[in-house]
Amino acid sequence: MTIEIVHARSEGTLIHGTSKGDGSSAVLRTRDYPSGYTNLARYSRHLGCWHLPHSRDKRASKGMLEALAVRLREAGFEVTVSIDEDARRSFAEAEAERIERAEARAERFGERAGRAAARSSERRESAHRLASAIPFGQPILRGHHSERRARRDQERIHSDMNKSIAEGERASYWANRATAAENYEKFRNAPRRTLRRLESLRADLRRVERWQKGESAGGYTRDISNPATVAELQRCHEELMNEIDFWEEIIKKAEADGFKVWGPTDFTKGDFARIHGRWFQVLRVNPKSLTVPSILNVHAKVVTKKNSSFGNMTHTVRYDNVFGRMGADEIAKLPETPSGT
Repeated sequence: MTIEIVHARSEGTLIHGTSKGDGSSAVLRTRDYPSGYTNLARYSRHLGCWHLPHSRDKRASKGMLEALAVRLREAGFEVTVSIDEDARRSFAEAEAERIERAEARAERFGERAGRAAARSSERRESAHRLASAIPFGQPILRGHHSERRARRDQERIHSDMNKSIAEGERASYWANRATAAENYEKFRNAPRRTLRRLESLRADLRRVERWQKGESAGGYTRDISNPATVAELQRCHEELMNEIDFWEEIIKKAEADGFKVWGPTDFTKGDFARIHGRWFQVLRVNPKSLTVPSILNVHAKVVTKKNSSFGNMTHTVRYDNVFGRMGADEIAKLPETPSGT
């Protein structure tokens, strides 16, 4: 039977044609490929086949797939490798699936937490029942006919309490996992985090666009005389544009809900920016940041160049870390404002 290694960005790398007991699992599980690739294939009951984790929505690692094919052939299998880089899904589709999976995890983890909490409560109640049957302060009577039972009850009480504590810790663990999964979408779409992500994506896009022109970017150049390289750069460009559009929509929704995106047009030298819960005097307005007195100042609600504990030391603060703006006249009305600001 032929084993087919198939990669499409929309599905990831899937391995079809294996059967239980045919010996292929020993090759697919190995971490010691001669070429140095160490990805470990896993079997998915949901997919009904082997797959390479974290390969979905990504470019195929051709060297790794060929190395895997060589090992399978050395084990006596006939192998074909098929790669389709153009079979892709939109970033919005991928993100929707990630959120759906997070919701499923939250439900699954919540159920596990509930079962562990129930077991913890059951063990605790069992220990209390046994302990309540023993008169307060009653020692174990050595040599008495009740000694064996008393020691057995003591061991059961200790065992039940230990198991109750262990199950309680397990319930807490799964409850925390459930909370994290429930907050996945909120965490993922947090505006300030999204702004930082957009800046990184735009930098990647500029790099790809320079490569497409045959220019150097990030210390590298790409051979645009190679059609395969040109096609891959075009795919990267389209995917980056698609993802940037998605996150820009998230920011637009956040702005509609009242979130403020700060920028250089919002400040002038002498204004005050709210950073880390305090107001810092703006010493210089930069395209991507503000220069302010050292943010290590913690002694004052309003920090200026004059009252800074660190002399002329300054820090640059990105706009996504700014939480408010006031003019010098507004700051002067605040209590405990240093004189001469």
